Amino acid sequence: MAWVPAESAVEELMPRLLPVEPCDLTEGFDPSIPPRTPQEYLRRVQIEAAQCPDVVVAQIDPKKLKRKQSVNISLSGCQPAPEGYSPTLQWQQQQVAQFSAVRQNVNRHRSHWKSQQLDSNVTMPKSEDEEGWKKFCLGERLCSEGAVGPAKNESPGIDYIQIGFPPLLSIVSRMNQATIASVLEYLSNWFGERDFTPELNSRDDERVPALNLLICLVSRYFDQRDLADEPS
Repeated sequence: MAWVPAESAVEELMPRLLPVEPCDLTEGFDPSIPPRTPQEYLRRVQIEAAQCPDVVVAQIDPKKLKRKQSVNISLSGCQPAPEGYSPTLQWQQQQVAQFSAVRQNVNRHRSHWKSQQLDSNVTMPKSEDEEGWKKFCLGERLCSEGAVGPAKNESPGIDYIQIGFPPLLSIVSRMNQATIASVLEYLSNWFGERDFTPELNSRDDERVPALNLLICLVSRYFDQRDLADEPS
């Protein structure tokens, strides 16, 4: 088990819009009057968004461009995975259904897990302690070596201080949303400074299913469709 974005943290970061009754948005709208309520503000945003063109073309002066400057643009979104690396659509749908069920179960029992007593060696850092959280999640050994290797199987008597504490529900349930967001940012920055995983040369690599699961949930459950594979 590894530290990955918790669904509650992602959900907390999503904007929550207030409901707006269906009507003619421009009726009685005066752009010179500042919004006085959240509903009026959201209405203004909707009207301004509707007035924006679908395609905006930037006017660029060719003289200001560097001669050797080049930009690669993919017109079809992310490049598809090589044959054999991408899971089937049926597999992705099964993972989304299972994740949804687990998420609902966790939400129902969050208070129970929060009340569970932690082991004596578990000392959670303060929210602003970035280095402390890196060592807590990844372990002092990994942070000192600075390399990301394959996950090792847990065994009785294992030294979690050295290899990092897993994201147990008894631990995550004690973290508020602000702390979860901060910890995810700390880990994202740490992995961004290093290779999350070397280039995979085999479809049988044990890390392929884990990476596919992350991409599947982000794209299909949290609706980031630009990352999803097109069904064949």
